[in-house]
Amino acid sequence: MKKIADLLTLVAAFTVAAHAVPALAAPTKVWVAKGGTDSASCGAITAPCRTFQRAHDNIAAGGAISVLTPGDYAPVIIAKPVFITNDGAGEAGIIAASQEARAITINASAGDIVGLRGLVLDGANTGQMGIEVVAVGALHVQNCVVRNFQSVGNLVGAVGIEFAPITASKLFVSDTLVVNNGQDANGGIHISAQHGGTHAVLNRVRVESNVTGIAIGDATVVIRDSVISGNAGSGIDKASAGNGIDNASGYVFIKKSALVGNDQYGLVSGPNATTLVSGTTITRNGQGINNGVVSYVDNEIDNNIGSDGAPTGFFAPR
Repeated sequence: MKKIADLLTLVAAFTVAAHAVPALAAPTKVWVAKGGTDSASCGAITAPCRTFQRAHDNIAAGGAISVLTPGDYAPVIIAKPVFITNDGAGEAGIIAASQEARAITINASAGDIVGLRGLVLDGANTGQMGIEVVAVGALHVQNCVVRNFQSVGNLVGAVGIEFAPITASKLFVSDTLVVNNGQDANGGIHISAQHGGTHAVLNRVRVESNVTGIAIGDATVVIRDSVISGNAGSGIDKASAGNGIDNASGYVFIKKSALVGNDQYGLVSGPNATTLVSGTTITRNGQGINNGVVSYVDNEIDNNIGSDGAPTGFFAPR
């Protein structure tokens, strides 16, 4: 009897010990490769995942997903803070070639930070959005290409970057090319706010050969050292930002940029907006500017095909 009692005590001790072993923590660094395999445990550099979605699901909040080889890593829905980076593997990103497809959808929490770097997002002339932001604290897009999103969905036209979050959020885009997007309104980049508090900074961004280049609703936006050119609509449209957001308020400051060769206006401002322009060239557009723009005197607004337009007011150069 004593042996049986001792055995039962030993089994109980092992059972308690087994339950006391903590679960393995999710990794903070996960890798993807074209030859990888998706699984619940993939992500080590020796056993990479095949898709961004599996890597996202496996990684800890705030972790980093890195690319080992060129390839298409399939659309991803981001629901937590995460950084996806390609730093030299070759052309790596997402082809979203089905009707109304999004390459990247971000529906995270209000305080979450998401970063995208070195990716090529391609709609193959059929996908609807390169990046759609529903909710996020801040999104950083660096050294990316967003192209060929041209299908028309049920609610929103095709657009390269759709930043219209439901909470106060920030967008930062730098060293990025947005080209050949849109089919009706919108086109290259659409920035707006559903509940206010949206801020965006676009630095060294090229927005070319879209429908509208950059459509801005009720938001604070700074555009610096950028080129907005060859778009079928206006280069920058602050008066009508699509999604039924017309004559939106907000603030736009454009510095040391070029708005050239857009079929309609180079720059349109709305009656409720504050739009300031400094050190910027606006030329060879269908028309230059409308009368809602305040200009520093260091701009070049001339030689447009139609009217150059007259600024509402002037500031001395800084």
